[in-house]
Amino acid sequence: MKKRKKISIALATFAAVSLTGLGWGTNYLFNYAVRSGEKDFLSGASASGSTENVFKGWGFSKNSPETLSMKSRDNLKLSATYFNQTQASKTKKLAVIAHGYGSSSKDMKQYAEMFYNLGYDLLLPDARAHGKSEGEFIGFGWLDRLDYVDWINKMVKKYDGNVEIALYGISMGGATVMMTAGEKLPDNVKVVIEDCGYDSVKNELVYQLSEMFHLPEYPLVPLASIESSLRANYGFYESSAIKQMKKNERPTLFIHGDQDDFVPTKMVYSVYNATKGPKELEIVKGAKHAQSYKINPTKYKEIVAKFLSKYM
Repeated sequence: MKKRKKISIALATFAAVSLTGLGWGTNYLFNYAVRSGEKDFLSGASASGSTENVFKGWGFSKNSPETLSMKSRDNLKLSATYFNQTQASKTKKLAVIAHGYGSSSKDMKQYAEMFYNLGYDLLLPDARAHGKSEGEFIGFGWLDRLDYVDWINKMVKKYDGNVEIALYGISMGGATVMMTAGEKLPDNVKVVIEDCGYDSVKNELVYQLSEMFHLPEYPLVPLASIESSLRANYGFYESSAIKQMKKNERPTLFIHGDQDDFVPTKMVYSVYNATKGPKELEIVKGAKHAQSYKINPTKYKEIVAKFLSKYM
């Protein structure tokens, strides 16, 4: 009896310690990935491929930028920066530009200038929990997709319907515009361009968990997903760009570096194969994460301009 009692106590102690450790690990993963704040594994510049992040240094624009704001569906104040320029045609062109994880709209100068020089007005939202936008939890594009639907509708109204819109995003921003493309959008949205976006939140977190901590998907990712559902109002397994692209019929340009070790290159094929609309794929040799523009800016701009000219 004494031996059985000792074994029972030992097993109970082991179970308690294991559950405590598992709970700590689950909470750590959730905070590490989803809670807002500086991340030691990826800088804002690395997430968007730029280091020049002060709007007043954006000399390409003749007009000063305007700050726009709106309330999200869950009552967060969201902020965006808007650049307006003189356009001759009655129907204006607008690029809605989505930044990367841990970044902000201020990190998007090179992409903003590219669209501006092509004659586009610019809207650069700060994703929830980024930049000037409120929020405690990062949406990984999934919560942001509805914010972008609302930004788009707001801009269509601002232009009295006389606007054609291009969605562009890099890294998490790439996932954001793909996820947005699966929602019901006005016909004003003509094209989607994504650069190095992940195919699903779950797949990206599983990959990072393996790369950074050498841990498998189970049990931490499912448990952290449950915590995210309870605290941040979305789970990792529902948050899929693949699923959203299956509902997309708009022309889409996919760009990805062949040396990307943060969002692995193989992910681009999943979303490319999923979309229902006209599509083009550009794999940039030698480019790591969010570095396709940097590898060859002239070629990058030519690829984007050629794609836009077909549909806008």
